[in-house]
Amino acid sequence: MITGQQKPLAEIKEMTQPFHKVLIAGCGTCVTVCFAGGEKEVGILAAELRMARQLEGQPLEIVERTVQRQCEWEYVDPLQPEIEGVEAVVSLACGIGVQALAQRFPNARVLPGVNTSFLGLPEKPGLFTERCAACGNCILHLTGGICPIARCSKSLLNGPCGGSAEGHCEIDKEVDCAWQLIYDRLKALGQLDLMAEIIPAKDWSTNRDGGPRKIVREDLMLDIPEEGRFG
Repeated sequence: MITGQQKPLAEIKEMTQPFHKVLIAGCGTCVTVCFAGGEKEVGILAAELRMARQLEGQPLEIVERTVQRQCEWEYVDPLQPEIEGVEAVVSLACGIGVQALAQRFPNARVLPGVNTSFLGLPEKPGLFTERCAACGNCILHLTGGICPIARCSKSLLNGPCGGSAEGHCEIDKEVDCAWQLIYDRLKALGQLDLMAEIIPAKDWSTNRDGGPRKIVREDLMLDIPEEGRFG
């Protein structure tokens, strides 16, 4: 899941300072799970902003709305009446949702209310940890299902680096050494022979080095109007 944190109230307050009526738009998927931008967070932020502006003698009218997803047209299109009736939109979705709103409603001022952090795993209530760097060239079959790109502080493809101690990273003693985890996992699976294989230099063209990425599935795009396509 995409993980993020809501921006500080002071920063959101500053972004909305020029406006008198705004829409706070929540997203019902990833940011709801990580308690950054779901319906509950929309309500709390709206109350805080109203109070802060009221205390300054500059009342702010706020419209609250949460959709299932902000990253798909079919879910954001119903926001059109609300967006047309306000001066700005505070999106509590991830960066994808913010950009989707800005693209779908080119005349709207869309403001980010969340700092998008990483692709992560909710390990337990209140704890979200990075697990994937979305590099576009997965090698988890060679590393026991543990990603060295995201979980090794140095993103080493062939490890460990030699600086780890007692299973912890030299960068941060609170962080498990990814390659220790990989070793333990491969040992438990009887696949330690994979540790002897040298993983070649990564083709980073599948990552950001090749510019903005897209996935095209022609079999799914048949009969879909051009304006309804992503990419």
